[in-house]
Amino acid sequence: MTEFPILNALIFAALGVLAFVAAFSIVAKLAPFDLWKEIVHEHNVAAAILAGAVALGLCWIIAATMH
Repeated sequence: MTEFPILNALIFAALGVLAFVAAFSIVAKLAPFDLWKEIVHEHNVAAAILAGAVALGLCWIIAATMH
């Protein structure tokens, strides 16, 4: 992209974070329940583990495509 490696790293990091936020927001909207309410108010550990697994999976996919 540019001739400065640091700038390239910052651009790709920002794009990766934006892609993650967008993908996780879509997954949270598609869930048949309110994810935030289940995790914070109901203390649902299974929902928190599911959200963490989805987050890790999305991050691995984004990292693999940007590598």
